[in-house]
Amino acid sequence: MLDELLDRVRDLLDADTAAILLLDAHSRQLVATAAKGLEDEVRQGFRVSVGEGFAGRVAATRGPIVIPEVTPDVVVNPILLEKGIRSLLGVPIFAAGDVVGVLHIGTLSPRDFTPDDVQLLQLAADRAGVAGRIRTQKLEQATALALQRSLLPTRLPAVPGVELAARYVPGHDFGIGGDWYDVIPLPSGWLGVVIGDVSGHGLASAVVMGRVRSALRAYTLVTDDPAEALALLDRKVHHFEFGNLTTAIYAMISPDHATVMLSSAGHLQPVLAVPGRPAALVDLPIDPPLGVGRHTAPRRTTTIELPPGAVLVCYTDGLVERRDRVIDEGMERLTSMVTPAPAEALCNLIMAGVATEQPTDDVAVLAVRRLA
Repeated sequence: MLDELLDRVRDLLDADTAAILLLDAHSRQLVATAAKGLEDEVRQGFRVSVGEGFAGRVAATRGPIVIPEVTPDVVVNPILLEKGIRSLLGVPIFAAGDVVGVLHIGTLSPRDFTPDDVQLLQLAADRAGVAGRIRTQKLEQATALALQRSLLPTRLPAVPGVELAARYVPGHDFGIGGDWYDVIPLPSGWLGVVIGDVSGHGLASAVVMGRVRSALRAYTLVTDDPAEALALLDRKVHHFEFGNLTTAIYAMISPDHATVMLSSAGHLQPVLAVPGRPAALVDLPIDPPLGVGRHTAPRRTTTIELPPGAVLVCYTDGLVERRDRVIDEGMERLTSMVTPAPAEALCNLIMAGVATEQPTDDVAVLAVRRLA
């Protein structure tokens, strides 16, 4: 789409080159994304900081810039000089009022660009803003989904005496988020079970989720106390992932599968279904989320029994949160759906109920059933 737009711009304005640089919000640099006549810009991954060079000044001033005569002191991109560009016209690309890139054209002979040229190029830039935003969103969504799928277990480990099942579904409105689940067979014979949620959506949250997941995996090897593992993770998130609020539950199932030790960092209580009894939320104290700063009270570990046939269902808030109801109603509805059934069948039942509601946030579910 951008290449087609650049071809039309060159034809309409009788230019020799045309290029689009899109803003990388994290580095505050403009990145060559599409070009005609300056393909080396894209192939070489040319970048320039906002405020530097020709394109950088266009982005910084938020307005058009005309350079009638290109000289080495007004451009930082050597490709422009190597191609013999004599004159340049650049305009900012806007999206929702913010500068998201720069569109510029160049000629191999000196040229005085007119106000009509500027207006026409700005119209093209406005169209590029729409096209670029769509392209960036699709790329980010695809990348985030690929990253998240690479981090979530494609196949849960086979654990004798235990059934495991999990589901993940992107949100209807927000798409990929920072939800994750994990199952970790530990050297001690205990089984680690994790579910968590990094705040936010998109690629940035998925990247943070990957780092948090890896860190918690490491901490499970240095302590046999879920609360201590989450305390270590809390320090890591606060120091290295500041501003990325994270909730999580870390549970450890004993080698005989009769006992579960768990700790919650701001995460909703799991549902426990025991044969012969109605399902109920686990009586689990909820400690502060990860990354909110130091708190004096120690994190707590709770121990519960997991009788034969019982099922423990962990989930993220996207499963029970809706705009048109309070979260308590969603948790009550989930609890009413959970029975001591086979883990896969139970996940299917839970997700079938979710599918009719189109959750706005992403959803992760992890079910653990002790066999008789």
